[in-house]
Amino acid sequence: MKHTLKITIILVLLFFLSQIVGLAITNQYIDKEKTAETGVTAWEELPYEMERPPVEESSSFIYILIAVLLGTGLLMLLIKFKKVNLWKFWFFISVVVCLTIALKPFIRQEIALAISLALALFKVVRPNIFVHNITEVFIYGGLAAIFVPIMNLFAVFMLLLLISIYDMYAVWKSKHMVTLAKFQTSSRVFAGLSIPYELPEKEIKKKTGRVEKIEKIKTAILGGGDIAFPLIFAGVVMKSFGFLNSLIIPIFVSAALFILLIKSKKDKFYPAMPFLSLGCLAGYFFILLLGII
Repeated sequence: MKHTLKITIILVLLFFLSQIVGLAITNQYIDKEKTAETGVTAWEELPYEMERPPVEESSSFIYILIAVLLGTGLLMLLIKFKKVNLWKFWFFISVVVCLTIALKPFIRQEIALAISLALALFKVVRPNIFVHNITEVFIYGGLAAIFVPIMNLFAVFMLLLLISIYDMYAVWKSKHMVTLAKFQTSSRVFAGLSIPYELPEKEIKKKTGRVEKIEKIKTAILGGGDIAFPLIFAGVVMKSFGFLNSLIIPIFVSAALFILLIKSKKDKFYPAMPFLSLGCLAGYFFILLLGII
């Protein structure tokens, strides 16, 4: 088992919660009246006139994959030149945008932006394990509200396939995904869930006031992509089968994550997306089976 049972359960529960919350946020962006009139899913506008990428649904996965590759390349450059502050600024902007989108369906966009700015600043300047993980639960709902409307089932299936292949290459072959994870963890600004084995204690100081020793605490992590892509898949399924049926996907994906964490070994890195993609497929076929029955 990669982590203790307690840590594994906490990580899986937070992952499951992020999927449910993300689906609820995405569902709030559906214009119910227009959808009922036309029979085609219509979407509310994003806050502050932000626009979704103007791409065809069937080919949208290509642009998303290119964006992932470019983003990864840029982050690798920041690591190479040790530009930690630039990474923190990039992370800050991303959190503000995604959180604002996530909160907007429930409160005024001005209040959503103010809350997002405060939480993003807190995450970057004064990292706190509770604030970090609570905000991560909401962030990916904002991301899904951007990408779910521009995708169809074909595109999201292709995205899962290609991302899974890339994840295996990046972890097992090039190992640059491991480098990214270690860099984010060491910078204390991590895109994804982060569960420490114990709460950090206060720094031990000498009489001189200098720090004597700061122990590194073992942490269980799950990357943001591993949260976002299954959620996007579930959101696209929701467009065809409805909100309640789409909730089946998080159950199967969370089970796949739990199995991966139980079967994996300590101190080894594994590509999560192939396993999560299988969970997505299993959930999708279960929904089809329910429709037949």
